[in-house]
Formats: sequence, C-alpha cells, structure tokens
Amino acid sequence: MNTLFDKIWDKHVVQTVPDGPTQLYIDRLYCHEVTSPQAFDGMRARGLQCFRPDHIYCMPDHNTPTHDQDKPIEDPVSAKSVSTLAQNAKEFGLTHYGMMDPSNGIIHVVGPEKGLSLPGMTIVCGDSHTSTHGAMGAVAFGIGTSEVEMVMASQCILQQKPKSMRININGTMQKGVTAKDVALYLMAKLTTSGATGYFVEYAGDVVRALSMEGRLTLCNLSIEMGARGGFIAPDETTFEYIKGREFAPKGVDWDKAVAYWQTLKSDDNAVFDKELTFDAADIEPRITYGTNPGMGIGITESIPMSCEIEDIGFRKALDYMGFEAGEKVLGMQIDYVFLGACTNGRIEDFRAFASIAKGRKKADNVVAWLVPGSWAVDRQIREEGLDKVLTEAGFEIRQPGCSACLAMNDDKVPAGKYAVSTSNRNFEGRQGPGARTILCSPLVAAAAAVTGIITDPRTLL
Repeated sequence: MNTLFDKIWDKHVVQTVPDGPTQLYIDRLYCHEVTSPQAFDGMRARGLQCFRPDHIYCMPDHNTPTHDQDKPIEDPVSAKSVSTLAQNAKEFGLTHYGMMDPSNGIIHVVGPEKGLSLPGMTIVCGDSHTSTHGAMGAVAFGIGTSEVEMVMASQCILQQKPKSMRININGTMQKGVTAKDVALYLMAKLTTSGATGYFVEYAGDVVRALSMEGRLTLCNLSIEMGARGGFIAPDETTFEYIKGREFAPKGVDWDKAVAYWQTLKSDDNAVFDKELTFDAADIEPRITYGTNPGMGIGITESIPMSCEIEDIGFRKALDYMGFEAGEKVLGMQIDYVFLGACTNGRIEDFRAFASIAKGRKKADNVVAWLVPGSWAVDRQIREEGLDKVLTEAGFEIRQPGCSACLAMNDDKVPAGKYAVSTSNRNFEGRQGPGARTILCSPLVAAAAAVTGIITDPRTLL
C-alpha cells in the first residue's frame, strides 16, 4: 500500500544509485532572478544548452519594484539581476515573463494560475517556497543553484528520498480562521524543525474544505516547519481550479488527465513514517511574537513565559521584538501592514482584506502596502471592484512582486517599526534591517490596518 508521495516519486525515478541518491526526472523548472545567474554561468562555461527548454519558465519577482515598473529600475543591483535573467532566458531559448508582461508576477503565484503546475508533477525552483505548488497535488520543492544547473542540463536531479508524514486537521474552522492560521498553528505545534526530513501530505476535513488559494497558502508554509515540501491530494476542487487555464490540458487530453489525477491519492492502508492529527476547534486567528514562524500564539493569548520555552533564542527574540514574556500583543500599536507575497497575494486574500476594509478607513498611523501576487490577480481585483472598496478606505494597490516579504526591493520596513505581515518569515531583518515582523492572515492584517493596533478580526466581521 503506497502513499501518494511514493506514487509520484516512484513514477519519476530514472535510476537509483546503490547506497546513494535517486536520479529523479523533473517535469517543471521555475527560474527567478536571484538563484539562477550562477546556474546559467555554469551551463555557459561547460558549453551546454538546456536539455528541455520548453519545461523551464523564467520570471523576475524578488527584485522587481512594486511601483513604476514601466520605468528603469533605480536600484543598480536589482536592475542588474532583472536584466540578467532576461538576457539568460533569451540566450538559452526559455520562456520569460518580464516586468509589465501580463503574465508576470511572483513565480509561485503564476505557476498554478496559468496551469503550469499540475497534479502528479515534480516541480523545482531555486526558492524554498516552491512547496507552494504542492497544493496542486504535485511533489514540489526548493533546490540550490548547483541543482538548478543540473536540471537545466539534464531535466533530472539527484535527491535522497525524504520520509513521509501525514498531518490530518479535522473538524470545522471557526469564524475568522484561515489557512494561514492553520499553518501558523502547525508551526507552533511542530516548531520550525518538527518536520525536518519529511515530505508532508495534508489531509482531513479542514484541508478538503479549503479553496485552492487556501491550499496554496498551507503548502507554501511547509518549509517553515522544516519539511522538504508539502502537498495535498488532488480532488474536484483542484480539477475545477485547473480547468480552462492557459496551459491546462484541453479536450480529450483533459479527460485523460483527470482520469489519471483521480488515481493520485494515498492508498487506504498506506503507512506513513509519521502521522499527526489536530482539531480545528483549537485554532483561532494567530499572530507571531518572535523571530521565527514557529513563535506564534492565538491572537487572544499571551506570549509564553520563558520557562515554558526550551529555545535558547527565546529571550534574544523577545529583546529584538521589544516584547516581554507573559504580555499580550492584542491592542499594541503597529506601524506597517503588508498584504501580499507568495503566501497571501492571491485574489481570495484581497477579498478577505477588503471584507474588513469595506466601509472603514485606514488608520492614520499605518503605512499599508497591498501587493498583488501577479498581474492576473491585479486584473481580477479590478474586475471584482475590490480596488474601489480599498481606495475608498484609503489604501493603494501596488504593482506585483515579492515586495516587503524579503526587502530585496524598495519596500523595506524601517528599523524598530512593527510590520503586521501576511508573508512567510519573521526573521531578524527579513523585511528590512531592524524591522520587527508580526506574521498573520489577511483578516488580521486588515483589522490592524483599519484600527492601527493588533485587533482580533472576529470583532470586525
């Protein structure tokens, strides 16, 4: 009896090295501007061309500004990174969606929305949050630069097979609880290393009830538990999401694809190396208080006392954040709000934010960056009239990109300022040198944006 991970992995094995790694065939390689230049240089130095260029897609996202994208990039480092990717893609004959291209956006948002990421695939990118694509029912994971070069040259990669873990979340989500809250809850329970060495399959009532946007958020954060990746077995929700998208199978090919995708599930008696079960009733809207995503609490809870935490970095994290053990974060004043990233930059996230912003006004003390994950999301925001709702509330919608998730562009939070953020990491300096990041869902971000303080969104819904 096999797990779904076994089925996809085994189907892609080219050969297994005795007492060594597996040579695994890769269906899709995504390249952005940060981790690909050295890989292209390596290919060039060895006189190689990409083995299957039609399986490789490139786009800038980390270094792209979220304003004036029709003008030259002012930062010379960012400008060089973005132009180098364009040159490399042209030289090697690869599909490239540059800035202002209607298909551009964050690579982990664009892949699923264009139907490039499909069930049963193996997908890699030189970016840790490649696990996002696992929501499609794919085995997707981040790789290093030398591995990017390996895939370019051979469409294969050498990998040790991870162990398998299934996480079941059963019951019904409470009012105001989102997929982001589920992920932050799991990170707090497992810690940031609790899934190290495993590939996680998410299952249970809550997972099945999630929209595709919610599943993409959940799988995106698998890496923050230390997992190699995370994924969800495809079902009717998946098929409905994929159908009609640009690169999705069409006609007879669609029927064949769905027939195959319907077989992609763990066998009833499949044995996992580890299995955990959680109750949705225990999950409320969440926030982080420390400097890793596992340092989180329910929004009504207090920061733990140091004696309850075995992490030697606990005190250091609180000092950096300006917090005290035992205090509540609810009600504290904040400075910045960021809605976006490959974690929460999709249309559903903007709908959630707008549902709280509607009829209210942005707090005067808050600087808000609302950044769609792609131009396709931007178009949908405008088609649905969400732009009018947000503009009337005093918010501005910026242009697509990674933005303040990692501050490799102009969107940097100043030192000492508190940023309530829907992104994926709250490390020291992640959103700018000295910036203090509080991770949360779009609903919590919106509640903070209109009140100016950390607010339980359930009081505004």
